[in-house]
Amino acid sequence: MTRQILVTSALPYANGPIHLGHLVEYIQTDIFVRFQRLRGHRVGYLCADDTHGAAIMIRAQKEGRTPEQLIGEMTVAHQRDFAAFGISFDHYGSTNSPANFEVCSGIWHNLRKANMVVERSVERLFDPVQKTFLADRFVKGECPRCAALDQYGDSCEKCGSTYSATELKNPRSVHSGAVPELRPSQQLFVTLTPLQEFLTEWTQRSGALQTEVANYLAGHFLDKPLQDWDVSRPAPYFGFEIPDAKGQHWYVWFDAPIGYIASTKEWCEKTGQSLAAWWQNPQCEIVHFLGKDITYFHTLFWPALLKMGGYELPKRVQIHGFLRINGEKMSKSRGTFVMAESYLKELDPSWLRYYYASKLSNKIDDLDFNTAEFVGKVNSDLVGRVVNLASRSARFVETVGLAKSYPADGGLFAKAAATSEAIAAAYEACDYREAMRLVMLLADAANEYVDQKTPWTLKKDPTRAQELQDVCTVVLNLFRQIAIYLAPVLPELATKAGTLLQDPITSFAQAQKPLVGTQLAKFEHMMQRVEEAKVALLFQAPEAQPEPAATAAPALAPAAPAAATADGPEALAKEPLAAEITIDDFQKVDLRIARIVAAEHVPEAKKLLRLTLSLGGPEPRNVFAGIKSAYAPEQLVGRLVVMVANLAPRKMKFGMSEGMVIAAGTDGEVFLLSPDSGARAGQRLH
Repeated sequence: MTRQILVTSALPYANGPIHLGHLVEYIQTDIFVRFQRLRGHRVGYLCADDTHGAAIMIRAQKEGRTPEQLIGEMTVAHQRDFAAFGISFDHYGSTNSPANFEVCSGIWHNLRKANMVVERSVERLFDPVQKTFLADRFVKGECPRCAALDQYGDSCEKCGSTYSATELKNPRSVHSGAVPELRPSQQLFVTLTPLQEFLTEWTQRSGALQTEVANYLAGHFLDKPLQDWDVSRPAPYFGFEIPDAKGQHWYVWFDAPIGYIASTKEWCEKTGQSLAAWWQNPQCEIVHFLGKDITYFHTLFWPALLKMGGYELPKRVQIHGFLRINGEKMSKSRGTFVMAESYLKELDPSWLRYYYASKLSNKIDDLDFNTAEFVGKVNSDLVGRVVNLASRSARFVETVGLAKSYPADGGLFAKAAATSEAIAAAYEACDYREAMRLVMLLADAANEYVDQKTPWTLKKDPTRAQELQDVCTVVLNLFRQIAIYLAPVLPELATKAGTLLQDPITSFAQAQKPLVGTQLAKFEHMMQRVEEAKVALLFQAPEAQPEPAATAAPALAPAAPAAATADGPEALAKEPLAAEITIDDFQKVDLRIARIVAAEHVPEAKKLLRLTLSLGGPEPRNVFAGIKSAYAPEQLVGRLVVMVANLAPRKMKFGMSEGMVIAAGTDGEVFLLSPDSGARAGQRLH
């Protein structure tokens, strides 16, 4: 049955450029949208710039231009960056639009009619330098609950508590750094208690929310009467003036989510559709993607506005965690607050799409961008396991094309076709990590087939031309299946695969039937390998960035060597296999996944780094590893490795070594072994 699905991502704020943290959400959403389209469903993907608020007004004043000029420039930049990463919006609007004012006014009218708007004077924080009242998000200080530093004025990222900005300890204005003053302000509030029973029912029993989100709302908000929601800001303020309250403007969090509806309205007017068919149709599935920092806005306030506006509520709210870089929060001072534009100067956006997909589950866990893992995963999975299938076979049959009937392949194609529904279920659940795992298992089976059949050997014997065509027909069909399954994540690769095989990829169902008897286009290179030096340069701290000059750039910190481009007998010849052991001998070695939580140089040692390893328990392990020639300490923190956990401790002159990390290499090369995405510290290797 064809489904109708309206999908949104949270609206990016128009006060700054898109960065790698933003892209977690938009790539996550775009993968879901592309998957649903490949399944044949009717999908609308809507977004817009969030444009109102004091921050926009103050920045525009500092830069000597109008807020409209500022947001006009930012929407061009945002849409340019999104397009570069393959984000496929059907319409991208702005909250500063006539459509948004119209929808806001309609919902406001209904709130007034239901007597859910009240006015009272409150003490609010005022920036004495910028001469403006401060929104909660533009005050920072110490959390009044857990004393965590540098927390916003509405909620604490560390302990999850919510509070009033006036409760912050040692508050400061984000705009000017000044200490805010308490001043009286006339405010309009929406009373939410009349909707408390409705919101409890929807959050706890609709199935729209992840379990942990429903539990969070039940324990932090719905266990007591809901507080009134402050929805107005006095002038000066950049936003919509409230029609029946002169001098008052709707707070940015009132009109921002309404921008979803307004953007849909603009799209419908442009394409001859009905807004009611999308937002007032019980058969339409509304799906929101957003970050955990704006959970309660979208799961309490927003459903209340939808209810009062006469609109359908979302069938699903998919919430994700934050992006961390090598285990740490994104930081400008560390060079890890990377803008999309900076990434695009050196690196392929397809790499980031795949890496995020390989890490994203349907949980709210933070996603860690580990630079070494990024390089290894892209080069190993995409270049080594997927693209190489085409490059190792297509050239051999460029002139003859695919066989006219599909050859026997030992059940490989049928098995991959049967895996389709499991992959689809993982995409549907937003468990992209599981989808990528299943696809890479198929890639491994296909590569094993190539290694067994050795088409490069068959090519040398003219009498085996038919056998060569049959083998390449199998390999290219297996490659095509994988490209279809990866199409939501890697649309550019899917396009190249369709061009090569003269059959565009347009449907998930194409993986069920082999392609035969077609001519091939000339093989073109499909994907480059990641250069680790470019990734390292991208994440350098500002003070480490090379100065623009004609002289050579300073040397980078030692980096892990790139993986070999081809296998050969040399390594095995230099280190022959050890004497045979039994399974009992092997089981004596306890190999565990460990996370490197700290790494540092050992000044007295030429080859050693001191590693602090976590096995997930309370006691870390201290290990000295001879990897100094290949890895800088800062590259290792946060990385998962394999360690021998039951090796007897060894006393060294630098301290006690309590285990061993596993690495490969000959002639001074060092390659640390890393587990696949999803492994956790403490798990045993079997």
